[in-house]
Amino acid sequence: MDAAHAPASAPAPAQPTATSHRTGPDLPDAPGRKPSGHSLAAVLTMAGSGLSNQTGAAIGSLAFPVLGASGVVAVRQYVAAIALLAVGRPRLRSFTKQQWWPVLLLALVFGAMNLSLYSAIDRIGLGLAVTLEFLGPLTIALSASHRRTDACCALVALAGVVTLMRPQPSTDYLGLGLGLLAAACWASYILLNRTVGRRVPGAQGSAAAAAVSAVLFLPVGIAIAVQHPPTAGAAGYAIAAGVLSSAVPYLADLFTLRRVPAQTFGLFMSVNPVLAAVVGWILLGQGLGWTEWASISAIVAANALSILTSRA
Repeated sequence: MDAAHAPASAPAPAQPTATSHRTGPDLPDAPGRKPSGHSLAAVLTMAGSGLSNQTGAAIGSLAFPVLGASGVVAVRQYVAAIALLAVGRPRLRSFTKQQWWPVLLLALVFGAMNLSLYSAIDRIGLGLAVTLEFLGPLTIALSASHRRTDACCALVALAGVVTLMRPQPSTDYLGLGLGLLAAACWASYILLNRTVGRRVPGAQGSAAAAAVSAVLFLPVGIAIAVQHPPTAGAAGYAIAAGVLSSAVPYLADLFTLRRVPAQTFGLFMSVNPVLAAVVGWILLGQGLGWTEWASISAIVAANALSILTSRA
C-alpha cells in the first residue's frame, strides 16, 4: 500500500501513503521522550523515508511511457504485498466474515488510491498530485476537531486548494479530479484501517489487504506484459518505485513509530507535499510557479499549525 499516515490529530493508519503512499505499520504511538541518539536516528529515518517515498514515485513515473500508470501501480502492489506478507504473516484461514469484509474493502481502496494518484502524477506532475492527495488525511484530522484554530487551518488549506484548481487555459481538470479522488481514497483508507486494526491483530489485516490488492492487479500486469512487453529499464523503474515507496517506508515506520511521539511523526508527514514538489523539480524537471508553491505552502502550513497547537 502506499503509506498513508494521517497528519494532525488523526491516528496513523496501518499502512501507503500515503499518501503518499506507503503501508505504515499499526503500532502504538511512542510516548514523549527526551532527545537522545535513538530519537535523532528516528528523525533522520523519517526524513529519509519521506524522501524515499517521493523519489520512488518520481522514478516510477519514468516507466509511464512503456507501462502506463496502471502498469507501474500493478508492480508497486506486488512489491507492497511481498513486503507486508513477510512481516504480517496473516493467517487467512482463521479470518472470520466480520474480519474479511473490511480487509476486502481496504484492498479495493488501496488499489484505487495508488492508481488514481499515479494517474494524477502522469497528468499534473508529482508535486501537485501529492498535495491534492494530502487533503484526504488533512480533512480527516481537521473535521474531527472543534477548535477555532483548526477551523482557521481548514480555511487556509481550502484557499490553497482553490488557488491550485483555479481555471486556466492549461488546466488539466481530469488530472486535478484524479488527485482529489486519491485524497478521498486516502481518507477512506484511514477510516478502514481503523476498523481493520480493531478486528484483525497486528499487521495481519494490512498484509491480507495488500495481498488481495496484488491479486486484483494480476490481470493488469499480465495484459500489459502480453500487449506491451516491458523493457528492462521500465521494469526496473517500476520495481524501484515499489521498493522505495512501499518496502523502505514500511520498514522505516516500524523503527520511527516506536521512538517518536505521534505529533512529531505527523509534523514530518506534512512535509511530503514539499518533498514531492522538490523531487519532481529535480528529477523530472517539473517546475512550479509561485502560485503553486504558495498553495502547497498554505496546505502544509495548515497541517503543521494544527499539529503544533493541538492539545497533548
